[in-house]
Amino acid sequence: MGYLSKVQVIERARGSRQFYLMCPAQLAEALEMQKGEEIEGVVEDKHTLVIRRQGPERRREARRHER
Repeated sequence: MGYLSKVQVIERARGSRQFYLMCPAQLAEALEMQKGEEIEGVVEDKHTLVIRRQGPERRREARRHER
């Protein structure tokens, strides 16, 4: 079973926009997500967004690639 969510947009005074994708509580609880946990969004195609959790080892790896 899937969980539906809506995209929220915040319009800033200087014309910039910020988009938020909300995670339903049932889904977050099933995944045992924690406040402040980092996730990565990967666009596979125009209709598929893959969300990956960033564990401690993946965060270190991502930081190495940023340098």
